[in-house]
Amino acid sequence: MEHVPPPAEELARLDRELAELDARRAQLLTRRAWLLAALRPTVPTAAPGWNPSGWGAPPGTPAQPWGQVPKRPSAPRGAQNVLLTLGGLLLTVAAIAFTLVSWGSMGIGGRSAVLAAVTLGALAAPAVLLRRGLAATAEALAALALVLTLLDVYAVHAVAAPDTDGLGFTALASAVLAALWTAYGLALGKLRLPLPAAVVLAQWPLLFWAWAVGAPAPVVGWALLATAVLDGAIALWGKGAGVRVTACVGGAVMGFSALMVGLALSLTAPGPLGAVAPGVLLLTASAAAVAGAWRAPKGFARTGGAVAGLAAVAAVGGVPAAALPAGWRVLAYLLCGLALTAVVRSRLPGHAARGVLAASGAVVAGALVWALPPLAAVLLGPVTVLSDVWAGTPDGFRSALGSTLPWSELAAAPVVLALVAGLLGAAYRWWPSVVRLAAPLAGPTTADAGPPAAPAAGAPGTDAPGAAGGAAPWPGWSGWSGRPGAGAGGRGRPSAATLRGVVGAGAVALGWGALLLAGALLDVPHALALAGETALVGVLLALAVRGGGAERGATAMPVTALVASVAGAVSAGLLSLASEGASYAVFGALAALFAGAALRAGAGVPRAVFAVAAVVWGTVITGLAGRSLGLAPHEASPLMLLVPALTVLLGARLRRNPVALPVELTGALGALVAVGLAVSDAPFLALVLAMCGVLAAGTAVRPERRPVAGYLAAALFVLATWVRLAASEVSFPEAYTLPVTVPALLVGAARRRRDPEASSWTAYGPGLAATLLPSLAVAWTDPDWLRPLLLGTAALVITLLGARHRLQALLLLGGTVLALVGLHELAPYVVQVAGALPRWLPPALAGLLLLVVGATYEQRLRDARRLKDALGRMR
Repeated sequence: MEHVPPPAEELARLDRELAELDARRAQLLTRRAWLLAALRPTVPTAAPGWNPSGWGAPPGTPAQPWGQVPKRPSAPRGAQNVLLTLGGLLLTVAAIAFTLVSWGSMGIGGRSAVLAAVTLGALAAPAVLLRRGLAATAEALAALALVLTLLDVYAVHAVAAPDTDGLGFTALASAVLAALWTAYGLALGKLRLPLPAAVVLAQWPLLFWAWAVGAPAPVVGWALLATAVLDGAIALWGKGAGVRVTACVGGAVMGFSALMVGLALSLTAPGPLGAVAPGVLLLTASAAAVAGAWRAPKGFARTGGAVAGLAAVAAVGGVPAAALPAGWRVLAYLLCGLALTAVVRSRLPGHAARGVLAASGAVVAGALVWALPPLAAVLLGPVTVLSDVWAGTPDGFRSALGSTLPWSELAAAPVVLALVAGLLGAAYRWWPSVVRLAAPLAGPTTADAGPPAAPAAGAPGTDAPGAAGGAAPWPGWSGWSGRPGAGAGGRGRPSAATLRGVVGAGAVALGWGALLLAGALLDVPHALALAGETALVGVLLALAVRGGGAERGATAMPVTALVASVAGAVSAGLLSLASEGASYAVFGALAALFAGAALRAGAGVPRAVFAVAAVVWGTVITGLAGRSLGLAPHEASPLMLLVPALTVLLGARLRRNPVALPVELTGALGALVAVGLAVSDAPFLALVLAMCGVLAAGTAVRPERRPVAGYLAAALFVLATWVRLAASEVSFPEAYTLPVTVPALLVGAARRRRDPEASSWTAYGPGLAATLLPSLAVAWTDPDWLRPLLLGTAALVITLLGARHRLQALLLLGGTVLALVGLHELAPYVVQVAGALPRWLPPALAGLLLLVVGATYEQRLRDARRLKDALGRMR
């Protein structure tokens, strides 16, 4: 029994709790004030003996109001930098205008004197300004000096050497300027602009020289590569972040250009000997990337390793590829890409080795993408058979696909898929050996970082003092353990079981694709293709069923087998539609295979997918039977309900089994297809709707399906009645609906008398809808006034009864029918009035309405909520 204290005692308790809350709030405010002070640029020195980890603040720390963040003093340098930048730009524009426009009005001496004086002044001023602490002004004048030196070069070429080659002069000038600006930047080390500018200028000498002498493409590639190597050296040993970033960008652009030149030359080489020269260029680029990756940070090391691997594949693979036919060249590159996996046994640093492995994966992925179009044609090509079902057995597998792919140039596609599938299958089979080989790359190595220090006793993250023994020596090692079921590795790495499952899934998918492609390329007979695809579906189903009990984390392979089996079954089924006998044989075999898989599989999603697929194939067989009997689509629609009827019986057998609901829903979709086939003929549509109502009523016998199936059965029976009346051209449906409505309302009234809590929709909804809705449909097409008057009067009475007795079904059904009847009667007058109104008035009224509703939005929202609550309280 709960004790309720007297009011005075409870008030005293509340006062004590409020005082404690105030004290706690004051403590938090003090701590917050200290934290805000600690985040300022200048932190006051703590008093001696004061512990900053405690809940106090240093003496003299100003307290801040709750929720107020102290403003940092704004730096006045922002405005200063803007003014200096604008001033530098204006001076630069003036110098350019002077050089380009006013140059010709002065003699050679005046020209030289003006440019020399201005340039020397701009170069000397930053040194003086830096000594006085005006760094921003010095940077602005250095930028001006850079532009002036470029103008000096232009002036020298225009006046002193106008006959020299422009490209050669540009190459020489950019080299000289790069050297001068490098020396200038090193002399004035506090300036941040000269050295990056020198790096930018250093990108052009070799490239412009190669163009100036008309060098062939290989020489241009070497010039680009030499520039990229120079950029890499600057990025590794350069001074300042700006220099290194500029060198990285320049090296990336020049290196990529060099690789593209070498790759283009290798791909277009006339033979193996012609591919050697670009191969040497690509191999040199690969060696340079490896050298850079050896010393670069981990992100750049991985990128360098990937670039080195791709360049090596293009270099080595291009030589034999030049001697192979066009359809087989991808195989040479694939083999070279697979050879890159030997990096796991090399002494390359860990991050660089991972980059090389990423390059290997990229090459393999590219080869697989190349093989995807023919595989997609094999899987999706049979869709063309739908336009001419049972037209006759084609001559071969390839002719049934209707594809225009150049199959002779894709001969290596199944070989590529089979090769990768075999390697993945071998890795899956000998997974512990693969783990042992890849272990050095699983986590940090001595080349990347030293071993982590052991956590101190009681440190956060340890389960026991002193870091219990037996822990993994490297972070993430557990994720690469060869033991089955090893946990997920550190830093988000997947577990060993998951990785092995992914490898097995890849082997299954690629092996299946290789077999399909082989059949298409060999153009096997149509019957053999059907038998082979169906047999492959059976093998995949066996793998999917067998993998249902796989260990945790190793579900990728059975899931892949499941998806491939469904895709293969669809492809085989479409392919079989070329002939009648093949259709029955293939779809019958598929239904049997998936039904058997559903019986053998464990509980869960795979079993439900198998059962659903079996129902789909059975539905297709019933449709084929209607075509074999020569029935029209609407005549075959009742036959399509055979499988939905079986699913109802199967659902009653399975009861609450998780597979029951997917099977029944699939059967319901088959019934919906039957309804769609019967739409073209009203009598058959009424028959099919009535049969669907019978199936729904049979489902409603089960208590767990009654809430949905019961309403659905009633709606289907009523809809079947309406369709039948419309098909019979009955002009007075009330003669047929009222004899149903009156007993239904009496039964509903008796139900409400026994159970006052019963819903009005259950008691009166079906009976009222049976008459009101058909009568409303006829009233909308009736030109006479008597039927709308009688129907409107009846709807008004029903609406008033619903409001009086608080019955939701009567209120909504009657109000809806009354509103629609009124709209029907007023429609001609509304159209007449709308035609007489000005064209601008309806939009204006709509806009005014929106303004009013927007202005009173909250009130309208409250009104809508009150209406919803009022309807919700009704029965």
